[in-house]
Amino acid sequence: MVATLVVSSCSTTSKLGTNDVLYTGVKNLVYHQDSAKLDADVQDQIFEAINVKPNNPLYSPYYRTPFPLGLWVYNHWDENSKGLKGWLYKHLVARPVLISRVRPETRTDMINTLLRNNGYFTSSARYELNYSKTNPKKASITYDVTVAKPYTIGSVSYIGLKTPVCSIIDSLAMADGYLRTGNRYCLDSLNNVRIKITNFLRNRGYYFFRPEYIQYLADSVHEKGVIDLQIINSPDVPNMAHTKYVTNNITATVTGPQSGNAPDSIDMRQCLLVKYNPAHIKDNVIPSSLRMRKGRPFGVNSMDRTQVALSRLGIFSNIDMQVYPVDSITPDGNGLLDLDVNCVLDKPWEVKLELQGTSKSNSFIGPGLEMGIAHKNLFGAGEKLSANLNASYEWQTGKGSNSSNSDFNSYDFGLDVSLAIPRLLAPRFVDRSRRFVNWTRVGVNADIMNRPDFFKMMQMGTSFTWEWHSSKNSLHEFTPFKLTYSKLLSSTAAFDSAMIVNPAIALSFQNIFIPQMQYSFTYDKEFGLNHITYNIQGTEAGNVFAGIWALCGSKGTKKMLGTPFSQFAKLQTQLVWARRFTEEAQLVGRVFVGGAFAYGNSDEVPYREQFYIGGANSVRAFTVRTLGPGSFHPEHHDRYSYYDQTGTFKFETNWEYRFPIFSYFKGAFFVDAGNVWLLKDDEARPGGKLEFKNFFKELAVGTGAGIRFDMEMLVVRADLGVGLHLPYETSRKGYYNIPRFKDSLAFHLAIGYPF
Repeated sequence: MVATLVVSSCSTTSKLGTNDVLYTGVKNLVYHQDSAKLDADVQDQIFEAINVKPNNPLYSPYYRTPFPLGLWVYNHWDENSKGLKGWLYKHLVARPVLISRVRPETRTDMINTLLRNNGYFTSSARYELNYSKTNPKKASITYDVTVAKPYTIGSVSYIGLKTPVCSIIDSLAMADGYLRTGNRYCLDSLNNVRIKITNFLRNRGYYFFRPEYIQYLADSVHEKGVIDLQIINSPDVPNMAHTKYVTNNITATVTGPQSGNAPDSIDMRQCLLVKYNPAHIKDNVIPSSLRMRKGRPFGVNSMDRTQVALSRLGIFSNIDMQVYPVDSITPDGNGLLDLDVNCVLDKPWEVKLELQGTSKSNSFIGPGLEMGIAHKNLFGAGEKLSANLNASYEWQTGKGSNSSNSDFNSYDFGLDVSLAIPRLLAPRFVDRSRRFVNWTRVGVNADIMNRPDFFKMMQMGTSFTWEWHSSKNSLHEFTPFKLTYSKLLSSTAAFDSAMIVNPAIALSFQNIFIPQMQYSFTYDKEFGLNHITYNIQGTEAGNVFAGIWALCGSKGTKKMLGTPFSQFAKLQTQLVWARRFTEEAQLVGRVFVGGAFAYGNSDEVPYREQFYIGGANSVRAFTVRTLGPGSFHPEHHDRYSYYDQTGTFKFETNWEYRFPIFSYFKGAFFVDAGNVWLLKDDEARPGGKLEFKNFFKELAVGTGAGIRFDMEMLVVRADLGVGLHLPYETSRKGYYNIPRFKDSLAFHLAIGYPF
């Protein structure tokens, strides 16, 4: 520790010039607010103005890591080094952040400008350098801001010509919530008023109007501390800005990725379509994406919505839109605009190949392969046909690797084929937004799972799904039909013996059809510094089929093709909340609640539809499927207890503080809690049923820290969890009831963030 302090204090300035001073951050930002208080939004702007990070910042300009490694490398290693040392130098080095680069005098001027722009005309700011007592080559900065009472808006008047545009400006300005007597003067707010008025005009045909055509005259002499405003027209406003335009001719041109033949012109109702063959696209695709119509006022928002609609089809490599004014005018005196839409088709085929390696907590390791091929424009209207083949092979290491079946270990093999149509083939009463591409998806899948010490299982399925937006923030998914067939092809004698001991688990592995209907709703929205994502999903299985069978007089266990079908209901909901403190530091929380209940034709919920807890994306202090249900704990954790620890009710909450470390490396501290329970009694799993009086005692709790290598497109995550409380009784009393500290540790290596 002493050596680290010496190195960090003395060895990071050895290469600095005579007049150079190393910047070590902002020591303090002090507000003197005796007569008035600075608004929070202005404080945020000032914070951004001084937010120059020192070498190796922790998360803000106020703190840095005790030992700036990159700066030490800069001062002690040769930049001309070769080999490994040269490679390390290039990837670790950080040039010193100097006071001369930070330029505190300029930042003080920026603060004073911000104060004036926000109405604090008599307020001021200054700075002071705080030199290190042990090393005068280092200094931090203190900023002092003296706050006086801000100026407010007095009277507001509009002086303009008697034209339709001026009348609109007048009415919008007078109706705006900011332009009110007594509001604090703010230059940004005044500019926002101009932008809102301009957007309103441009979306109603005044295409060539610009914000700078609206100006303000401010009078601060009439009354101290009050600014009277007059809204006027700029003296150089062109006639085009006061002219209302309507849509004239629309020409849509489409070319293929290698088109070169003569074009075909097709006169459509919405536009003139020009196709350079060979162009594999249906005639109505581009016209149906146009959001403007001939003879209607030309709106910029209609142009933007057209661009978005075409882009979301995913079949174009380039989309360009150009507007041209026409010399003639309409009988009403409006101008005319021609619109050219130029689209270039992308290459239709996509191929992907992914190789992966797996290492699981149950000592299985092995490679995986995923191959996929997709056609993005199958029938010429953006239909996407994709086929994915995945396979994995695993063998066991350590204990158990010498079993009789270890020479031929576990494998999975699956095929998934789907067709996605960029239209909602659903009844018209379904509330949908034309601003977004809505999808109809049809899929079939089949996979085989082989666990040589346990069983071999086959599963096949088909589904039909609608996906649509009712608004910008609301996404709906409805699967009116999904049918899955699970069949246990073979099982070992040991596995059969384990299932005899636990008949509830055995029922969840029986051969069965699962006819399902599913609905999911997702709401995603950002509120300032807060981001909320809420999802609720409901599933029912077998009710429609049971009703049909009952009408036909069937009694007892109902079967389809000689095999029973499952009947259950499942509901789950999740809320994810994120609060951003700085650009890269945020607190993220998740709450998940779910339940499933079997009835009618089934005594148990199918195994794959049950809940489990633990693992890299759950309660990270414990490995996957090692907790629950409730306070149940197998007497001996063997290879079969893995199947006991599922439930039909789940509660989980996770809280994680994420912060930057340096470069691509991010850090996190987290706290997780949760468990699964049974909604029905199971004699083989005592303590597993959900009872409210034991709910909090049976929550498994853990904490920990993690490191993320975040390159945005790829996130590699390493988390070390530390258990705090087990939901069952142990040899140790008290809330922290883990007998040995080493047993409370769990390490997880994963891809992506946990939530």
